[in-house]
Amino acid sequence: MKIPVYVASAFSKNHKGGNKAGVVFDENGLTTTQKMAIAKQLGYAETAFMSESEIADYKIEYFTPKEEVDLCGHATIGSFAILMHLNKLFRNRYTIETNSGVLTITIKGDVIFMEQNRPMFYDVVPPNELIDCFDIKTLDREYPTQIVSTGLKDILIPIKSEVQLHALQPDFEKIKEISKHFNVVGMHLYTFDDDRMICRNFAPLYDINEEAATGTSNGALACYLYEQHDLEREVYVFEQGYSLHSPSEILVRLATNSRNEIEKVYVGGKGYYCETKDLSVENIE
Repeated sequence: MKIPVYVASAFSKNHKGGNKAGVVFDENGLTTTQKMAIAKQLGYAETAFMSESEIADYKIEYFTPKEEVDLCGHATIGSFAILMHLNKLFRNRYTIETNSGVLTITIKGDVIFMEQNRPMFYDVVPPNELIDCFDIKTLDREYPTQIVSTGLKDILIPIKSEVQLHALQPDFEKIKEISKHFNVVGMHLYTFDDDRMICRNFAPLYDINEEAATGTSNGALACYLYEQHDLEREVYVFEQGYSLHSPSEILVRLATNSRNEIEKVYVGGKGYYCETKDLSVENIE
């Protein structure tokens, strides 16, 4: 049985760069083992498997080359970029069923926004816990290092400058160890350059040493900056992927109530179709 696998790049900047994801329309009831094998053979950070849902417009499952994860921003944006490419989108609002709940997708022109969960704030991580992961002299001590989630937990780590951020030499084995210890997906490092916000993301625990664009991580970061540091923006624009030569742009919008509490989190960006691959399920072990 041949399975067509679409490849999309999500969170692209100027129709270049971005983060690639596999997209499979699962009309044949693939097993978990087959989904895992397809994701591993493709080798992208995540592959999305779309199927029918009884409670939403689509059900989406997400697999890394190593295991299933509850949610993935760039694979979701990529999935809807493929639907757009195939002329299968007729509305500006859809719902998706995920392991993180039923979420809303909003389409504004060629920008796809994905609803995420309201933020959850967890432990502040002492800097000495990171001492073997990279040079902690680059840490900006003005901002605490904290675990935050809008669907997936990450350690958010402030770095003093863009130059230092890109010069970092991470120890992926140590990052894997620390990620496992704190039960997080990985580490999301960020810095400021005037109004720009630049990030790098490491998730070696899930066989992703570095990722060019991470929607869930930047959703969590926007909430963190709003809640903990009173940084309010109509749209938060995060840049990522430069160290991988794949420049990406992730947009985050926060909806707040009359008490200025975050009610909704939307992560968005642009995506484009890259190619289609035919994989034979019978040949996947």
